[in-house]
Amino acid sequence: MQKRHTDREKYFQEQSLVAKDVLLPYIASAFPLLPTTTVAEVGCGEAGNLHPFLTMGCKVTGIDCSAVRIERAAQYYATHPLRKNLTLVVRDIFETDSRETGTFDLVILRDSLEHIPNKEKLIPHVKKFLSPGGHIFISFPPWQMPFGGHQQLCRNKFISRLPYIHLLPRPLFFGLLKCFGEKHYLIEELLQIRRTCISIERFKSLAFKNNFRLEREDLYLINPAYEIKFGIRAKKLPELLNIRWFRNFYSTAFYCLLVSDPNFQTKG
Repeated sequence: MQKRHTDREKYFQEQSLVAKDVLLPYIASAFPLLPTTTVAEVGCGEAGNLHPFLTMGCKVTGIDCSAVRIERAAQYYATHPLRKNLTLVVRDIFETDSRETGTFDLVILRDSLEHIPNKEKLIPHVKKFLSPGGHIFISFPPWQMPFGGHQQLCRNKFISRLPYIHLLPRPLFFGLLKCFGEKHYLIEELLQIRRTCISIERFKSLAFKNNFRLEREDLYLINPAYEIKFGIRAKKLPELLNIRWFRNFYSTAFYCLLVSDPNFQTKG
């Protein structure tokens, strides 16, 4: 486990930098961001991703089922000059009603999609939170990529650096984690991620099924966030390697911007 996983304030600052330097330019390339833009994040954690949006004057809402993380978010934003524009909600997204929160011009799911079960219900549910013409930004690591199982969270340094071990049969993966002394709660978390995993193809199929058009989509060999996290420059996946199904094994991130289009139909 890296220090950034245990130092939550550092993680908050890191999220804020990634959102400022990566998310804002990415989204703004296809969708104008203004101080009047309303923004919500599903699975916001400490809400670091919302920081640059709040700073530019947007009204932002963070939704997360973890009361501890929302409490930390409230502490981190306590002295922010635009704190009145921030709403924090402790609730499971499936139990959250758009009639209570209102609708938004932009909904963000950054590296949270792979943690949420019932994705067949999630996409149409999130759609209810969109204002007319609203967009959804989604990024996630494809399940089959080297660390798609989030084994970097392991406390044992050796096993936290082993790629692809999450693709082992479940009993072997479980046994390996236990053999290296990982705590029960972490093993359960990693097995939960295994159950809620998602590939690029499955995600696009769900998006198309719910009449979403991909206004922009990008695959990365090296995730843009890695430049801030690890000092490694971002690199898009070469077109030659963009091979259906195989791309899941070496793409470290899929980024996209969705817009609802009732007339849009495709087989994906």
